[in-house]
Amino acid sequence: MQTKTIYILAIESSCDDTSAAVLCNDEVLSNVVATQKIHKEYGGVVPELASRAHQQNIVPVVHQALAKANIDKKQLSAIAFTRGPGLMGSLLVGTSFAKSLALGLNIPLIEVNHMQAHLLAHFIADKDNTKPTFPFIGLTISGGHTQIVLVKDYFKMEVLGQTLDDAVGEAFDKSAKILGLPYPGGPLIDKYASDGNAKKYEFPIPKVGELDFSFSGLKTNILYFIQKEVKKDSEFITDNLEDICASIQYTIVKILLLKLKNAIKQTGIKQIAIGGGVSANSGIRKALKDKEKTNQWQTYIPKFEYCTDNAAMIGIVGYLKYQEELFSKQDITANARYRI
Repeated sequence: MQTKTIYILAIESSCDDTSAAVLCNDEVLSNVVATQKIHKEYGGVVPELASRAHQQNIVPVVHQALAKANIDKKQLSAIAFTRGPGLMGSLLVGTSFAKSLALGLNIPLIEVNHMQAHLLAHFIADKDNTKPTFPFIGLTISGGHTQIVLVKDYFKMEVLGQTLDDAVGEAFDKSAKILGLPYPGGPLIDKYASDGNAKKYEFPIPKVGELDFSFSGLKTNILYFIQKEVKKDSEFITDNLEDICASIQYTIVKILLLKLKNAIKQTGIKQIAIGGGVSANSGIRKALKDKEKTNQWQTYIPKFEYCTDNAAMIGIVGYLKYQEELFSKQDITANARYRI
């Protein structure tokens, strides 16, 4: 491995957050994120509006990231960017900008898989967090993905199981919408769940493969349950919001823990590292830690700021790839369905 000082400018634009970060080797010097509030009006991300907002945000966000890091663009060693997966319009903005800047500065271009970055965020230099050792089990949980991944090395990953329909983040957000909570509703379910009785209402556990997930049936069951109860009592949601949220969250966490136990049983690997926006959920984080002794596993949970979409995680992959000279050509294109 090289020991020289490497400066990576990273760009993330896979969905509705425009982010830029500067890393010096594996240390984050800046990590700027511009969120798009317009989607709240529509109850979800509108792809066309997201791509337009990225076009407005990307230049000032990159400028701010460089300024905060106190780095001149001429000092950069490479540009790393999210190639996919994600919304095509959003990805195109980040991809085009990264390619143009790398070409103009005559420095290497490094493409990054967004889902790999969520798992490799654990390797960002952080004195407060320990890093997993290879091999480990990765659980990627977000609005668009739910996967169990066998991580053999930085760039050797195998998907062991994944959702057959909806992702866990969508299950949280759609459940919140059923309850009349504003978008994004997942964090609100987490908030109200902390004051509720998690075993007040029982929802079924989907019966699918040992390592696969399914959340569409659970969403439907929650919808029918709420409709039935509201018919009997129009104030049911208002009077029982905390208990409903706690029961929904308890069920989802139970599903995730069950699949992780199956993965450990099959692989014999007892290190678990989580990543993705839903890994910011306090119920999931607490459950994983609480079960360490009984399930004899060790969990690795990234800082909150590295859970949601951010460029720092793109930058750490860029740094790791730079050391191996895994550079991209200028004819590379965005890939909305980029797989691990």
